[in-house]
Amino acid sequence: MRVKGLKILCVSVVLASAVMTGVAQQAAPNPKDPRIGLKGGFKDAATAAWNMELVSNLPKPEGFYDPAAPAGSVSAPEPPPGAPPEPRPAPRPADAPPPPPPPGSGFTNSDLAFQGTHAIVGNYHGFNTYDVERADKPRLLASVVCPGGQGDVSIYGHLLFMSVEQTRGRMDCGTQGVVPPSSAERFRGVRIFDVTDLRNPKQVAAVQTCRGSHTHTIVGTSADKASLYIYGSGTGQVRPGDELTECSAGDPKDNPNTALFSIDVIEVPLAAPEKAKIVNRPRIFADTSTGNLAGLWMGGDHGPGTQRTSVTNQCHDITVYPEIGLAAGACSGNGILMDIKDPKNPVRLDYVADKNFAYWHSATFNNDGTKVVFTDEWGGGGRPRCRATDLLNWGADAIFDIVDRKLVFQGYYKMPAAQTDQENCVAHNGSLIPVPGRDIMVQSWYQGGVSVFDFTDSKTPVEIAFFDRGPINPVQMVSGGYWSSYWYNGFIYGSEISRGLDIFRLKPGQFLTQNEIDAAILVRSTEFNTQQQPKITWPAVSVVAKAYLDQLDRNQAIQPARAKAVRDGLAKVDQLRTGKERDAAAALSALDAVAAQVEADAKGKTGRDAARLMALAETLKGRTARLR
Repeated sequence: MRVKGLKILCVSVVLASAVMTGVAQQAAPNPKDPRIGLKGGFKDAATAAWNMELVSNLPKPEGFYDPAAPAGSVSAPEPPPGAPPEPRPAPRPADAPPPPPPPGSGFTNSDLAFQGTHAIVGNYHGFNTYDVERADKPRLLASVVCPGGQGDVSIYGHLLFMSVEQTRGRMDCGTQGVVPPSSAERFRGVRIFDVTDLRNPKQVAAVQTCRGSHTHTIVGTSADKASLYIYGSGTGQVRPGDELTECSAGDPKDNPNTALFSIDVIEVPLAAPEKAKIVNRPRIFADTSTGNLAGLWMGGDHGPGTQRTSVTNQCHDITVYPEIGLAAGACSGNGILMDIKDPKNPVRLDYVADKNFAYWHSATFNNDGTKVVFTDEWGGGGRPRCRATDLLNWGADAIFDIVDRKLVFQGYYKMPAAQTDQENCVAHNGSLIPVPGRDIMVQSWYQGGVSVFDFTDSKTPVEIAFFDRGPINPVQMVSGGYWSSYWYNGFIYGSEISRGLDIFRLKPGQFLTQNEIDAAILVRSTEFNTQQQPKITWPAVSVVAKAYLDQLDRNQAIQPARAKAVRDGLAKVDQLRTGKERDAAAALSALDAVAAQVEADAKGKTGRDAARLMALAETLKGRTARLR
C-alpha cells in the first residue's frame, strides 16, 4: 500500500522492454458468487468461504488502533466514470514540514514474518509478536510501539528487521513525530531489533536510507556466513542532504549521484548488528548499452485504452530465491529478473512491462523456479478496483514462465468476485502453498478477501478456495482488508489491516484433496519470510504418494488398475513398522515393482503428468528404502 499526505494516492504505473499483446484470460466470473453483496460492518460483517475456514481471529491490541476511528479513516469517494484523472499533488517544498498521516491510517496492520511457533505482525505504529502454537488460540506476547510505517517485518535468528518510510519516524521510536523538514531525530530506513526474547524486543541498530524503506528483503549470508545481506526498497521522497549526507534527487542526466534509480544493499555483521550499513546502491534500472541510469520505463500510458504506469526509479518489492540464484523485482513500471549469486551485486537479466499494469508491486516464484507471479497494485491499495466494471486484467496478477533466464508472459489471474465501491481491492501479498506436484498460491486482495488459486497451467489459473467479509463500512470507503496472506506450517495467516490477525485452514473439495492438504502440512519451517523463498522438498511418505495419485486421477493420467496397485501396495507397506516383519520383504518388493511400472508409464506422458508419474515413482521407492 502507498499512502502519502492526506489522501491515498491512485498510483499510476509503467512499461518496459516488451508489451504483452496476447491476453490470456481466466474463466468468466460467477454472477452468483456468494461473496457478492455481503453485509458490511466493522465487527459484524457477513462472511463467505469456500474450501477454507476461519479458525480464529485476534483483534489488534490496544495502542494499535485509533480510539477515535478504530476501523480506520474514511476515504474520498471514487470519482464518477469518465471523470478526468485526479491531478498529482504538487511536490512538497523542501522547507515545508511533513504532513500528518490520515486519521486511523497510522495504525495499519502490514506484513508478516514467522519463527518457530511465533508470528510477527508489522504495523505502521510498530509491531506485535504472537504465540501461534495453537492456531485456535493465538496469544499476544508483546507490542512494540515504534511508528514510521509501513512496518514490514522479517526475521533471521535473533534479529528482526522493520521497514520505516514515513517522515514521522524517529530514531528513539517516539510517538511525537518529527516536525522540522530536516532533523537528526528523524529515522527512515531499516530498524534492527534483538528478539532473543520475543516478549522484550530491543532496538540495536537503525540503518538510515535516502528514500526510507517501504519494504526490504533478506537475501542471504556472505560466503563466510559472517554477514547478512538485505535489499532495501524505498519509494518515498528523497531526503535533503542536510538531513542525510549524500542524499539528493533529480534527473540522473543532471545528477549522476541521484538517490533515485537504485536499491540499497545493506550488510549486517551478525556478530555486531549495530555496525550494519549500506554497502552498495546498484543501478539495476540502467540501460546496459548506453549507461543511462533511467534505462527502463519512463512513465505514461501505453496507448489508447491502456494503463498509466509510473517511471521505473524504484522497486516496491523484491523476492529472492537463493537456491536458484534469482530474484524477481516488482519495480514500479517493470517486472525484472536478476542474478543474485553475488548478493552484494545483483545483475539484471531481463525486464518486462505490461500495458494493463499500473504499478508492479510484488513477485512470487513457483517452487521449481520456472515461473514468476507479479502483482499490479492499481490504485495504490486504497481504492476499489474489483468492481463489476473493472477489467479482470487490471489490478491483477501476471504470470510469467522463466525460459532461458527470460520472462515470458502467459496469463492473468484476478480474484473474480465483484466488490463494491466501499471496498478497496486489488492484488496484494501472498505465498505458495506447498502442495507437491502443483503451483498453488494464497493471496490477499484487501477487502476482496483471501483467494487461493492454482497456476500450474500458467495460461489458465483457477481459483480453488476463498474467504471474504463484507465491507468495513457499507456506505463509505474505509480502507481495510487483508494486507498479507501466507501459508505457514499448516495454516494460512492473514494480516487484516483493521481487524487484526486471522488464521485459516484449508478444507478438501473438488480441486484439492485431503491427501494434498496433508502433504502440504508435512512441510515445516523454522523461519519464514515470504520475500525470501526457500526450496521446498517433501519426504518420501505415503501421503505424498497419495497426493500425486489424486492429481493423476483428477487428470485421468493414470490407468485405474495402476492406481489401484499403488494404493494396495502402500496399504500393505503402511502396516509395517520396522521392515523386518515376516511379510515385509514381499510387501516392499511388490511396491518397488509397482514403482518401476509407474516409472515406465511416465515415459509415455509429457509435461506435468510425466513429472507427477516420475515423482510418484520416486516417492514409492523412497518409501520402501526407509524400511530396508
